[in-house]
Amino acid sequence: MEAWKRCISLAQSCSNMRQFKAIHALFIVNGLHLNNYAISKLISFCALSNSGSLSYASLIFSQIQNPNLFAYNTLIRAYSRSSTPQLALHYFQLMLDDENVGPDQHTFPFIISACTNSLWMLLGKQIHNWVLKNGVASSDRHVQTALVRFYAECCAMGDARKLFDEIPNLDVVQWNVLLNGYVRRGLAPEALNAFRNMLVSGVEPDEFCLTTALKGCAQLGALQQGKWIHEYVTKRKWLEADVFIGTALVDMYAKCGCIDRSVEVFEGMTKRNVFSWSAMIGGFALHGHVRKAMQCLERMQVEDGLRPDGVVLLGVIMACAHAGLQEEGQFLLENMEARYGILPKHEHYSCMVDLLCRAGQLDEALKLIRRMPMKPRAAVWGALLSGCRTHNNVDLAELAARELLMVGNGDGTEEDGAYVQLSNIYLAAQKCEDACRIRRMIGDKRIKTKPGCSLIEVEGEVNQFVSGDISHPCLAQIHEMLDLVSLQHSYKLAFHTTWSSCDEMELTFQP
Repeated sequence: MEAWKRCISLAQSCSNMRQFKAIHALFIVNGLHLNNYAISKLISFCALSNSGSLSYASLIFSQIQNPNLFAYNTLIRAYSRSSTPQLALHYFQLMLDDENVGPDQHTFPFIISACTNSLWMLLGKQIHNWVLKNGVASSDRHVQTALVRFYAECCAMGDARKLFDEIPNLDVVQWNVLLNGYVRRGLAPEALNAFRNMLVSGVEPDEFCLTTALKGCAQLGALQQGKWIHEYVTKRKWLEADVFIGTALVDMYAKCGCIDRSVEVFEGMTKRNVFSWSAMIGGFALHGHVRKAMQCLERMQVEDGLRPDGVVLLGVIMACAHAGLQEEGQFLLENMEARYGILPKHEHYSCMVDLLCRAGQLDEALKLIRRMPMKPRAAVWGALLSGCRTHNNVDLAELAARELLMVGNGDGTEEDGAYVQLSNIYLAAQKCEDACRIRRMIGDKRIKTKPGCSLIEVEGEVNQFVSGDISHPCLAQIHEMLDLVSLQHSYKLAFHTTWSSCDEMELTFQP
């Protein structure tokens, strides 16, 4: 007993795999590799430790004659959050085939997590049905939370909400999983509604819930609700110093049009990370303060000792694009690796193409695309196509549309956008026959353009208006008010025209 305890203690103090393998050799010399409990502890350390090796842990597992449940769960857990979550299913299947063990309440959250990370919708539903059918851990909170997260990540928010509503005594973690699912799917109104329901139910939000709710406010432009959360945070000083809440506030105020409040929150943060600087740079870019965005590159290094990452540099290039600073943007792109040790990625080139197109340098944009070290994706060709529409370049638009359709990878949204953009370009160039041809293709493919949408916040509630939507309960009153406003405008215009005509008559008949 004392021997394996000493060996486990030595294993836990390992800082690299060379030391760990030496401890493993001690296990074998002392015959501890035959002790299931001891060897499962060794597997746990090797699979879950930052200094361990998951593949080596699998090798140790393969040499056990009768693995226990702990060893199975350890590998399922480790692989579920790895880059190869499908291997978690492999060990889950081995467990099911083993007559000596069976899954318990710890197994299901891990295997559901593997389905989530792999987006295995069918398998996840099968495991959900199995849990319900066998009554195994069906009331376990960890299993319930894992299932809500699974459906949310697989874009099945209806199923996630249905399951969520069936959970009694919801905790803050489950609320945050639902909120995060709504925000990630772009369903900010539903997220903020759920946040209000959480408060009404008496569950106090933690820093994760507040950060997620602020992201929803930023998406929706819900300034009043964002301000309320800010006041809530301020009253609870233990949350005020949270760097993630501070960053979310900076982002929310900037996206809601209050760049001064955004700067005020940012400058008052006691601790800032790269994400905080990225949010502030993005805010400056959004509001056209390109010089301030560029100054943040130096400030973050001098004030906080932080090196900018790819996201920060992308924000600065985006600021240059909004301000039309072509030379500055090109200089930053060309010197990213030399100055900051960061290789430009696809999104950096896409932003630079957008900058060149805004400046009317369509040929330069095409040359940059041809020089890219990676294969251009749809975003790059989409930026070029957009620039062609602005500058009425039909020939280049046809090239960009062809390339966009080739690299769309079956993305219906990209394909629809390409056809609609090309049709509008033909119309602007008065090439009606070509425009009609594209319009017929749009009709044959049953492509529907995304309707226009506007948002307005009144007394803390955000109202959304979508073009063509006739479902609003006050539709008749809205049209009556619009008719009244239109009529008043017509009267004012007629009155102004009459008096202008009188003035001209007086001038005409003056001696």
